[in-house]
Amino acid sequence: MTTSAAWSHPPVEVGLVGAGPWARAMHARVLAAGPETRLTAVWARRAEAAREAAAPYGAHVAAGFEELLDSCEAVAFAVPPAVQAELAPLAAKRGKAVLLEKPLGPDLAAARRVADAVAEAGVVSQLVLTKRYHPTTRAFLDAARSFEAAGARSCYLHGAFLGGEMATGWRLEHGALLDLGPHLLDLLDAAVGPITDVRATGDPRRWAELTCVHENGAVSQASLSGAVAVPRAVTRVELFGAAEPLVYDTAGIDHEECWPVLRRDFATAVRTGTPTALDARRGLYLQELLERAARG
Repeated sequence: MTTSAAWSHPPVEVGLVGAGPWARAMHARVLAAGPETRLTAVWARRAEAAREAAAPYGAHVAAGFEELLDSCEAVAFAVPPAVQAELAPLAAKRGKAVLLEKPLGPDLAAARRVADAVAEAGVVSQLVLTKRYHPTTRAFLDAARSFEAAGARSCYLHGAFLGGEMATGWRLEHGALLDLGPHLLDLLDAAVGPITDVRATGDPRRWAELTCVHENGAVSQASLSGAVAVPRAVTRVELFGAAEPLVYDTAGIDHEECWPVLRRDFATAVRTGTPTALDARRGLYLQELLERAARG
């Protein structure tokens, strides 16, 4: 979807749950930038962190989650999976559209509760699968639709778990499978074809290797690690078949180009009531694959 057309609807009023590094770096900044959305309120369990996230944009600091729900029509979540799984169903039941992080929850049962609540309430949902909103990714997936892949290999590698703001508790506990796995499984499923089986080997806190079998008989590999010293994050997908390989590599892309597309897609879905392809159902599907992989 292009973001060049003028926005002709009122901005979607969004409340933000969470005030950590990712909430400040992406959610608050992007949602406040408009014109499709307006950051109306921020709530976090640490009031001081919420004030710091809200202040640059003049957003209201909600005293509690219920107060946040009273001040918005959509809710964005930038919290650990267990917290999202606890609060997102409550937002959906209040009729709020939800912008969800991956994974939906810490486990399959929690993810299913989120997806079921969204479906029962009939609200719009969208996943922050960052790379899916970049024009380069969309061009790759368009090309992949006509590419007959016999197999594929991919990787998502970075060193954020080695230290720094993103080395948070849930990431260090669950490792790359829950944090990075949704990105690669989503890309492989979209590029090669529906995944019918997936198995994991290795330690997700160090290095995990996934083997996926696709509905069309193709086999793909995914290497995941958040604990390797690389100069910058590496995300690469290669499709192989009778034609020349089709390659997707994020090394040269500017991730800032993702955010206006994500914001416009979400706001358009809310204003038109039209579900997006990257919704809670997609998140549940990805979580089912993660659960299968974790079982080995």
